[in-house]
Amino acid sequence: MNFKDGEIENVIIESVSLYNDQRGWLAEFFRHDEIPKEIQPVMGYVSLTHPGIVRGPHEHLGQWDYFVFLGPSIFEMYLWDNRKNSPTYHNRIKITVGEDHPFKIAVPPGVVHAYKNIGNKDGIVYNFPNRLYAGFGKKEKVDEVRWENQQDSPFVID
Repeated sequence: MNFKDGEIENVIIESVSLYNDQRGWLAEFFRHDEIPKEIQPVMGYVSLTHPGIVRGPHEHLGQWDYFVFLGPSIFEMYLWDNRKNSPTYHNRIKITVGEDHPFKIAVPPGVVHAYKNIGNKDGIVYNFPNRLYAGFGKKEKVDEVRWENQQDSPFVID
């Protein structure tokens, strides 16, 4: 597959504002009145990723991911539009996020995504997907296609 750099339809990339005062800072991840209904989270989790480690690439068939990158490290986030009916099919985005670049990124179903910790310290990533992992009671099939397990994957991390 030949990917080209460009926007991807329905991907939302927004900087996160840090509200500082003498005590430290505060950041809003999402607000019910500002996030589209189809993206609204039903669970949340946090992961720690060691320097040099990649998570993904993978995609979801019906789930939106809603990532928040604040730090304390730096990540490269990769997105590839793998939706054949999308006007941005075969577009890709690579963006630096994290400690110096706090961002929230909503990834729709069918958009392959991965991130790599390019910093020199452990990094924290928050995710607030709109579907429960493995469904209610963890009794359903997991909604993901894991491209990282395929030797001939077209989704390559630099």
